[in-house]
Amino acid sequence: MNRRQFTKALGISAAAIGLGSVRSFSQAKQPQLAITMDDFNWRDNTVRLTAAERNRAILGTLSAHSLKTALFVIGRNVDSANGKNLLGKWNDGGHIIGNHTYSHRSYAAASMTAAVYEQDILRAEALLKDFTRFRKYFRFPMLKEGETAMKRDAMRKFLARNGYRTGHVTIDNSDWIVDQRLTKRLTEHPDADIARYRDFYLEHMWDRAQYYDNLARKTVGRTVKHTLLMHFNLLNALFLNDLIDMFKSKGWQLIDAEEAFTDSVFAAQPKILPAGESIIWSMAKESGKIPMNLRYPAEDGEYEMARMDKLGL
Repeated sequence: MNRRQFTKALGISAAAIGLGSVRSFSQAKQPQLAITMDDFNWRDNTVRLTAAERNRAILGTLSAHSLKTALFVIGRNVDSANGKNLLGKWNDGGHIIGNHTYSHRSYAAASMTAAVYEQDILRAEALLKDFTRFRKYFRFPMLKEGETAMKRDAMRKFLARNGYRTGHVTIDNSDWIVDQRLTKRLTEHPDADIARYRDFYLEHMWDRAQYYDNLARKTVGRTVKHTLLMHFNLLNALFLNDLIDMFKSKGWQLIDAEEAFTDSVFAAQPKILPAGESIIWSMAKESGKIPMNLRYPAEDGEYEMARMDKLGL
């Protein structure tokens, strides 16, 4: 079987991987992945690890793997000396600091206006702009980019006018609900065995990674430089190293967030409504090429709760 026949068997177009390029062919075989984190909710219940310990654990894991991530920060979480000090460790580590609004409200709420949302973004920027690693990447809370065309387009114009790029997610998931369940169990039973939470978490993240990578191949004809959604929480303080090791063991290449954001998919502006979700999901929805029903929302904790209940998690 020649290379053209081989790529056809994989369902990948020759143009997508570049038959004349060994590097492009290699990338098609080996997906690339960057870690990105949201919220920076260091004030959350500090069961098992304090905020400072969580900060050190996550940053230590990233450093051990020589990875630079992007942290999308809720402004209110750095509106204090302690918050600024903790975020300073990310800045010193060379990680991108992005804007995640000041209040973390959904732009898709019927009562939310573009004018109010714009001010919430600028309020966060005022607190973040003095960090040397602040970059004008913006990520919508809950990945909701507006329920009407008017709101969607107004925010796109505002972001462009103010020099922002959207820090899209390609691989969405519900790590936060696993963290909630883990935190609840440890609050009630501090000595509980947490291995099963780790196993469920890794299985869930691998399942979602495969789903979105397959969706990318079907939609844009190639694997992309993925950005994985994660959150600053106990779950990732404990198991980020396991997650990175899992992806590496399965042949995925870990890359820096800055490198991931060079992929052309991050410039896409799908005209779907409601707007948002994973950029890959949005592009698939707009293309109409996908012969499957795309659930909405693309990810939600409720999708995982039944399985977790069944497993006693």
